[in-house]
Amino acid sequence: MKTGLACIGLTTLDVVARAIDALPQGEGTTLIEGIACAPAGTAAGAAMVAAKLGVSVKLASAVGDDLIGRFIRLALDEAGIDLSALETLPGLPSSTTVLAVDSAGRRPNFHALGAGMLAWPSPAALQAATSARFFHYAGIGGPRLDGGAGADLVRAAREAGAVVTCDLISPQASAMDELKRLAPYIDYFLPSAAEAKALTGQDDLFAAADLFRGLGIGGCLIKNGGDGSVVVLEGVRTILPAYVIKPVDTTSCGDSYCAGFIAALDRGWPPLEAARFATATAALVAQGLATLGKLESFEATQAAMRQMTLKEAA
Repeated sequence: MKTGLACIGLTTLDVVARAIDALPQGEGTTLIEGIACAPAGTAAGAAMVAAKLGVSVKLASAVGDDLIGRFIRLALDEAGIDLSALETLPGLPSSTTVLAVDSAGRRPNFHALGAGMLAWPSPAALQAATSARFFHYAGIGGPRLDGGAGADLVRAAREAGAVVTCDLISPQASAMDELKRLAPYIDYFLPSAAEAKALTGQDDLFAAADLFRGLGIGGCLIKNGGDGSVVVLEGVRTILPAYVIKPVDTTSCGDSYCAGFIAALDRGWPPLEAARFATATAALVAQGLATLGKLESFEATQAAMRQMTLKEAA
């Protein structure tokens, strides 16, 4: 029986600093609460969180041949992630983001482009995708994936028996056309609310989910931050509330929701209950800095679900 998760898409290094509510004038030093570094991005961030939750993970992506790339590899390796499909691209820097998180958890950021966008359906990526129980295609917007190559990879994974989840690197103008190519092979699509609105032109998230499912996608879970998530599955149309928390850093909440959902499915949870677990995963990540935040384990997340308070419906 197939096991584990394969992820393909964006890999970056996040450098997160908190709390920065205004940039200081001049060149003086300002003391802040903390700084953290961690691999992140639609693929590496989800991989880190899933591994923390006990899932066996392979990552198909790219880093540059610089010190940052070596640091990313070290951190991913220490997390127990299989890096046989992670390429090092000579002559390129690694994708890196500096995030100045304010006291409310908002995160204006500064991104330097690099190798992290250049994942492609390499032989190693194909092997990872077709040998895993779950395939997280977090590559819409990737220049070496869009246009058909990524869809061929997703089709191969699905035909090999993988459960396919999907997320976007960015909602570019071409993203809807790309989604149409992928739709017949996607079991669960997990965009953010902003992405769903941008792609469909719909302000009503249920209408957006219906449009996505009309393309042939099995289920749609739209991540809506502090307002929870809109979940539309076969026989299910609901809003799952978020938890009452004090956000510290919301940087990786979307990727952690995806990973939490997959980790719970991997444990045999029904999709709606897996979405509840995803909500708790994101809540724990949001209460600390960088990709993992306050996340500890699958069992600790289960315990937190019993202890945290859900927001009341508006």
